[in-house]
Amino acid sequence: MAVSPTPWAPPAPCASAALRLPEVRALEVGVRLCLRLWPGEEPGFVLLHGLASNARTWDLVARELSAAGHAVAAPDLRGHGCSEKPPAGYGPGDVAADLAGLVGALGWERPVVVGQSWGGNVVLELGARHPGLTRGLGLVDGGWIALRERPGATWEETARELRPPELRGTPWERLRERIRAGNPEWTEEAVDAVMACFERLPDGTVRPWLTLERHLAILRGLWEQTPSALYPQVGEPVVLCAAEDGSRHREVRRREVAAARRALPRSALHWFPDTHHDIHLHRPQALAAVFLRELRQGGWSGPE
Repeated sequence: MAVSPTPWAPPAPCASAALRLPEVRALEVGVRLCLRLWPGEEPGFVLLHGLASNARTWDLVARELSAAGHAVAAPDLRGHGCSEKPPAGYGPGDVAADLAGLVGALGWERPVVVGQSWGGNVVLELGARHPGLTRGLGLVDGGWIALRERPGATWEETARELRPPELRGTPWERLRERIRAGNPEWTEEAVDAVMACFERLPDGTVRPWLTLERHLAILRGLWEQTPSALYPQVGEPVVLCAAEDGSRHREVRRREVAAARRALPRSALHWFPDTHHDIHLHRPQALAAVFLRELRQGGWSGPE
């Protein structure tokens, strides 16, 4: 595996030994990415988090895949977590280029590459721009997000609606309690993984690792992306995993998923009823089981 042999110790809270962390290393792919690695054989899995999230949110799924014998890598994408935070380069094409560099540097033979939410849209961009690099793609409640194509949407309204809440200065424990109360079915480790989206400051309050300026730059790139133009360019098999969470965006999600399913040349669809948008945190075992089944039963069989 062509990863730098020198371990890199990321800043707290990423290095908490209590969370039974995988190996963590820095990898240069044009930007320095903080990478979490689980041992196993090929074909490997590369797992991408969503906007304003972090690599640790994939830990529960990654352990299932590694236990089944597969190597797994999960990076903090640029601007996020412990990775480098350059001033520019936050469009889907830029982040997909980082991902292509990561896949090449790992040296794995055509891994499966999966992304959640915005990470799914990055994976879609990878498939369209870098054909033949992967065995298959996974879109987990994302990849089909088409903000500009939603009826009546404007950039100003979208930016206002999706602007992140102001959490800087919130006491660490108060925020954790809020996340815990809002997700009663999640494990404590899942809650802690979400808390890793924030830096814990000396005064006991939080600060998001992703700045507001970079958050809005990513959102603008997502706005400008047109998934419907990318679907026909993706030749690898694609597995779509969609959550039904009863939110007010349920019908929008159904329309976008249906459009992706129709337009992707080779795709399979799995719905997760009564499941949070963060399927990988809410139903990690079920999601990992879908990945393993698709890999072993031909869904991710590779190029024809």
